[in-house]
Amino acid sequence: MSKIVIVYHSGYGHTRKVAEAVAAGSGGALLVIDAEGNLPAGGWEQLAAAEAIVFGSPTYMGGPSWQFKKFADASSKQWFTMQWRNKLAAGFTNSATLNGDKFSTLTYMFTLSQQHGMFWVGMGMHAPNAKKHTRDDVNNVGGYAGLMTVTPSDASVDEMVPGDLATARAFGERVVEALAELA
Repeated sequence: MSKIVIVYHSGYGHTRKVAEAVAAGSGGALLVIDAEGNLPAGGWEQLAAAEAIVFGSPTYMGGPSWQFKKFADASSKQWFTMQWRNKLAAGFTNSATLNGDKFSTLTYMFTLSQQHGMFWVGMGMHAPNAKKHTRDDVNNVGGYAGLMTVTPSDASVDEMVPGDLATARAFGERVVEALAELA
């Protein structure tokens, strides 16, 4: 079992690509929430065995997808027994607009983690903010509470911003670093 599990929902494949980049940086295992909001067989056991859980969802209408919310509601069984208490938690989201109220999605994930008694880890890196910086710079979107990426609504998965995917890999590395500090 992996120490880090990235549990996510992806509606069109963009959030999946971000999850894969987080996994590349962290060595974590991917756990997909399906189109009906369910985990695959053994998914809950995989989360129980993890030391860190990274939540991922697209931002739709200013919050996580309903599929992610269904997963979060279903985690009430784990909440009741405090199964995830003292695990590390982190989160990421993708949407089509530069802001798109992504922070609302990250706040939802943060609140979920706090209800479970988890330790939240943010980006741990500055955002570039000078004229010389471009969208290909790491953390160009300027997330601090968690990973935020942007994919225009008419862009394919292959057209995602390379800087966002590099940021996702760096975020995965940050989760590893934070987990080592807790050990």
